[in-house]
Amino acid sequence: MSIKELLFAVADIWMIAVGFTYGIKFIRNYKNYLLGIEWIIVATSGTNFLIYGLIKAGHDSPMYAVAYFLDAFSRSIGITLILVLGLMMVTHRYKPSAAVDIGAFALAAVVGLLLSQFAEEIGTPGKIFYIVVNVLTTIFLIYFVKRLWDIRERGHAVWAAVATACGFVIAAIYDFVHIPSDDAEHTIFYVFALSTWGLQMFAYYRAYRAFDAYNKRVDAQAVSPSAPATA
Repeated sequence: MSIKELLFAVADIWMIAVGFTYGIKFIRNYKNYLLGIEWIIVATSGTNFLIYGLIKAGHDSPMYAVAYFLDAFSRSIGITLILVLGLMMVTHRYKPSAAVDIGAFALAAVVGLLLSQFAEEIGTPGKIFYIVVNVLTTIFLIYFVKRLWDIRERGHAVWAAVATACGFVIAAIYDFVHIPSDDAEHTIFYVFALSTWGLQMFAYYRAYRAFDAYNKRVDAQAVSPSAPATA
């Protein structure tokens, strides 16, 4: 195994561990099925990608088709619309219904299937679509970072900002930039991408947890007005 392949495996395992760990915690601790399931889907995608890379399966492998679909699933709706709706549960006290949860994932599945099955026919417009939805999501994430800063969760705000900036760069170069000396499978790029996606899931979970704790302190203060202010 080369150094590049080792780094790829380490980055992928990092992302898988974060996705499964915090995906389960989102569901168990906060009943946030949007973020919980999406985190688990990303981790599942990473697991498939890791096996695909380790056994050096070809593009004709079913694992490649699965990887392409899950990638399109998350890049189009998962780590965009679903991420925003999930974070709104702390920023706006939004409580999505089961229908919204199911509808969001159904939409992601349909869009992901279309973008993966007809990638060649769609061509450049599909790649531009990924960038557009990422830009819109980044705007919301900047707002999320500002809200964290305003409630004095500034450490989490900084980490969320760094993760968002890295995620934006990865999304911007994903389909359009080839790193010099990288191989045909874009191993170097994926080392950076997988590390970044793991960082995003890690930073957003911890920021969500801090925001939720702040909301609970505010609620407790509303019930007991005599309690000292905390933020």
